[in-house]
Amino acid sequence: MAVMKDGQSSISRSLNGIFGAVYLGYAGYLAFLFDGGTYLIFYQAFILPVLMVVSYFRNRTPRAKLTDTQKAWREYQRSVDK
Repeated sequence: MAVMKDGQSSISRSLNGIFGAVYLGYAGYLAFLFDGGTYLIFYQAFILPVLMVVSYFRNRTPRAKLTDTQKAWREYQRSVDK
């Protein structure tokens, strides 16, 4: 998700990359380096990745393109407000 530029800000892409690396590193640690018998996984650890995926797909939805008439109306409204 951090590699894709579709509709994401640079901050969002950076956070996706950082958290993705942290989660991947922790998974690697638990899989290959952890010698204990059991470990606890808190449900809160699954909330952030789900929120990141939802945010990614929500931002990918295409925005409606304005027609020339709509653009002219917005410009007119901005000029009237000033």
